[in-house]
Amino acid sequence: MGVGFVELGLAITMYNVTSAVVQAPMGWIVDHIGPRRVLIAGLCLSGLAYGSVGVFPSYQWLLCASVIAGIANAVYHPADYALLGSVIDPSRVGRAFSIHTFSGFFGGAIAPSVMLLIASLAGYRAALLFAGVLPVMVAIPLLLAPGLDQAGTNPAPHPQAADRSPVRAVLSPAVIGLTGLFALLSLSSGAITTFSVVALIALYGVQLSVANAALTAYLMATAAGVLAGGFIADATRRHAEVAAVGFGAAAALTFAIGTFDLGVVLLVIAMAAAGFLAGLIMPSRDMLVRAAAPPGMAGRVFGVVTTGFNIGGAIGPMIGGWLMDHGEPRWIFYSSVCFMTLTVLAVLAGDWRSRRRGGRTANLGQASV
Repeated sequence: MGVGFVELGLAITMYNVTSAVVQAPMGWIVDHIGPRRVLIAGLCLSGLAYGSVGVFPSYQWLLCASVIAGIANAVYHPADYALLGSVIDPSRVGRAFSIHTFSGFFGGAIAPSVMLLIASLAGYRAALLFAGVLPVMVAIPLLLAPGLDQAGTNPAPHPQAADRSPVRAVLSPAVIGLTGLFALLSLSSGAITTFSVVALIALYGVQLSVANAALTAYLMATAAGVLAGGFIADATRRHAEVAAVGFGAAAALTFAIGTFDLGVVLLVIAMAAAGFLAGLIMPSRDMLVRAAAPPGMAGRVFGVVTTGFNIGGAIGPMIGGWLMDHGEPRWIFYSSVCFMTLTVLAVLAGDWRSRRRGGRTANLGQASV
């Protein structure tokens, strides 16, 4: 297209900004008309966005398509989690969340290879057209399942929120706190996934292949940790403690990676262990959001909370780039440790507040009796 990386980066920025702005309103739509219809529309809109760039390969249209794709992307978290939370048995919902998250990691891992293979065989426009057809194919099973239309919808007011507006019911302190938690999680992992390769080369002089192997181990272990975390999330209600312990251990490993020259083997093992622990907490994280969502408002709550990912995704690369530009590769890992520590404190503080409110409610109930 005759443009540079800055121009291409602008398209990605427009995609993320659009998703951040639209995601919370999209959650409201999910709760009112049902996640199945919204998810079908989002998949088809995504296919239109990517496929159209293959038909009209101009930079100006790429920017427009990025906005359209950002709107489509805003559908997925509210619709997916509302649908899963309403049709999966509560005893298995943690595992369902973990499989869903694992699938996202797996798709993200194979997408570059698949797209490059198609581009090498038939050109980049064919690869973009393939990307446009794929989500429409995924939407077909949803089109054939109209029985899901009632899933995740509950237009009746939530009894505990009857005296509050819908906005105040959704934007509770717990939901706002979880939004900050998601932003911290994004900042914690973003530094490693984006800059760990160049930081490891600058710190310890390892070969590019070794640094890439360490990052690959981190990402693959994260996906494996997500699956394992699903069983833990179903086996316990102490999701805050699981998240705090897992991320605390991941912070200790990340600190060691940034401080000591571990050698090739130990470096890859430490990165894999940190990734596994980071993945282990993700189903528990999603269960915390589910617990904070009033009945019939899961789409809105997930829509609000997951904007934290966009916030962290917008800030994190700037912090990492500034650190590398100022010759501080060690702080790529230390900054991740700081955000992980803040995440642990936020989780424990939120759990403490929740238990305190529960204690007050119990005491009031006994007093009234």
